[in-house]
Amino acid sequence: MAIVVRLDVMLAMRKVRSRELAEFVGITESNLSLLKSGHVRGVRFETLSKICEFLQCQPGDLLAYEPDGEAQES
Repeated sequence: MAIVVRLDVMLAMRKVRSRELAEFVGITESNLSLLKSGHVRGVRFETLSKICEFLQCQPGDLLAYEPDGEAQES
């Protein structure tokens, strides 16, 4: 199972800098960078909610499920 984080795409579409989003959400730029790259095990709903509020989007705009090769063959 592969969850793809599309936060960088949404930031580009909204012409927003990571620093601005991190300040609004109340997380460090380093943690936001880890989230953008998908190197986190989870994200709090509160954090996701603030990101969606700032970017005026839905959680589905930021996250996508892309099955890996094994899931497609089964």
